[in-house]
Amino acid sequence: MDDIEIIRQRIKHKQPSYNIKEKIFKNIKVNKLFSKILVSIIMFLSLSITVKLYPNSKEFIYKNVFEKNFSFAYVNKLYNKYFGEVLPVKNIFKEETKAVFKENLVYSNNEKYLDGVKLSVTENYLIPVIESGMVVFIGEKEGYGNTVIIQQINGIDTWYGNVNTTNVKLYEYIEKGSLLGEGSNNLYLVFKKDGEVLDYNEYIK
Repeated sequence: MDDIEIIRQRIKHKQPSYNIKEKIFKNIKVNKLFSKILVSIIMFLSLSITVKLYPNSKEFIYKNVFEKNFSFAYVNKLYNKYFGEVLPVKNIFKEETKAVFKENLVYSNNEKYLDGVKLSVTENYLIPVIESGMVVFIGEKEGYGNTVIIQQINGIDTWYGNVNTTNVKLYEYIEKGSLLGEGSNNLYLVFKKDGEVLDYNEYIK
């Protein structure tokens, strides 16, 4: 075997210790994550300094965040729009085989029920999300059974009652039309904003 052939064999069998593209991609992800953490720290420190320097701002923050219906869903949407997901590698681990569900509300009849409306739906009805938002409650509500509450990006809290099985998790952000869960025969809906009950007719069209 001549020298040229020996060199060819060495190149052929040599495994690179590190791929340049992978290294660049990894650095970008690390820098992006670091930037998000830094932005979060700056926001927290800015708020703390503001409260420290201006005591009156504490009352303003308390009133608008705790007493009013502060839209965490809207803030989450803005954050993801300008800074992306908190974990940039999140999409890598998503199940590619997960079924796509994109439906609208379908029912045969509606009538007023407690603070909201009772919709007549089919057995084993797959419940779609009416508007994008964040899941802020999953549990029992008197008169409504197992209930999921979504704080929508428009500031409205929507209650979904009589949900047999849920397809969402607490504090998960879910898109309009995605699958919330499964119900049977009757679906209860309540629409509230800043603690006030809204006319359901505007939202079940």
